[in-house]
This record gives sequence, structure tokens and C-alpha cells, in this order.
Amino acid sequence: MPKYAIEVNDVSMKFNLSKEKVDSLKEYVIKFLKRQIQYNEFWALKNVSFKVEKGDRVGILGLNGAGKSTLLKVIAGVFKPTEGNVIRHGKLVPLLELGAGFDSQYTGRENIYLYGSVLGYSKQFVQERFDEIVKFAELEEFIDVPIKNYSSGMRSRLGFSIATQVEPDILILDEVLSVGDAKFKKKSEAKVMGMFDAGVTVLFVSHSLAQVRRLCNKAIILEKGKLIACGDIDEVSAKYEEIIK
Repeated sequence: MPKYAIEVNDVSMKFNLSKEKVDSLKEYVIKFLKRQIQYNEFWALKNVSFKVEKGDRVGILGLNGAGKSTLLKVIAGVFKPTEGNVIRHGKLVPLLELGAGFDSQYTGRENIYLYGSVLGYSKQFVQERFDEIVKFAELEEFIDVPIKNYSSGMRSRLGFSIATQVEPDILILDEVLSVGDAKFKKKSEAKVMGMFDAGVTVLFVSHSLAQVRRLCNKAIILEKGKLIACGDIDEVSAKYEEIIK
């Protein structure tokens, strides 16, 4: 059995940012063919390496633009790194952009099946968990209403409820415990803590250092796409407090 749940090996991620403002696809194609489109290279991540042991809960700290969300998307397989590679051992569930797979024209009921299939659930699995999903999201009265009429909080609650139905080996959380009102935040955190107790490996991004300290046993700090610290939560969070002073 492998000791590590995740191995991040010399990962770099480059984006090409267009310098010009292009108003339409037609204009873009013309400028592209005439070689008039210029790009700035932007490295969101540069030579990032670390390993996560099974059962560890790792907080990812850093200021805005440090590369935290990009790193999670590379580990989740949403982005293919420009350089380096990521090795994952076990079933991974990413809670990144909750409800990003919803179709606004469909009802909540239809979207539960749609989003479930995006996450790889079988129709039978969704049917068995349907009532539980709706109850947890607190959307019993709105389940047959089109998603376009939902508030962003309702969409996030439904997305969270669907995505947390499985028992993953690796859980990736990006700011998702800040969705909904205070009552739902408490409930969603309790749900995730239950997953922690089952020994799941966690990568967690939050703007709240207090929340990271409460939920994680280890942490890393990213600064402008580079890994500048990695270790036990107390040691790394003390270093981070120095940075944000």
C-alpha cells in the first residue's frame, strides 16, 4: 500500500494572458491569423513539490493570487500542469466550484441527477440518496423550481449536498465551508468533520486561518506560485501570521 495519498512533483502551471482587448471571436481569429495577438506569460505555479500522507489534513495558505485554487485544480485533474506531475492514490472528490455543473434551465430535481452523473454517480445511487440530498440542502419546497430562480446560496447548498454523498479517499475543499448562512456553515463543517473521522485525506483552502488551524494538522504556504513553507500546522501558521502582519 502506498504511504502517500498525493505526490506533487515539480509542478508548474503557465497561463498565456492576452495583452489586447478583443471584442469578438471574429476579431480574435483575424488578429490571431495576422499574428497580432500578443501574450504575457504568467506562471501561476512554479516548481511546487510536496507529499501528503494518507489521513493528513493539509491547509493551503497564501494571499490572493498566490496560486492556491490553481494548485487544487491541478491536483483534482481539472488542469494539466505545464511541467511536472501529480500522482493520486485513491478516489478523489473535489469540492471546488459548487454547482458549476448545474444547468440553470433545469429544476433542482433534474440537476441532482445531472450533477450526480458529472461526479460519476450511477442513477440508482442518486435515487437512493435523493431524499437525503434534498433534506440536507434544505430545499424541499424548491426542488421542482428551475435552478435559475435559486439564490447563489441555494445553488451552493445543493452542490455541497450532492458532492458530499460519497465516501472519498481524498477530499479537496476550496472555500466551500463559507457557503450559506451561519446555520448551514455549521452543518456543512460537521458533515466534513464526519468525513475526516473516517480517515479521509484532505486538502483545504480557506481565507480563515482560524478555520485551517481548527480543521488541519499540516499546512503549506504559497507565495506568488512558489511553495515557501510546508510542515506541521502550528509551525506553518505561525510563519503565515508573520507574512500577513
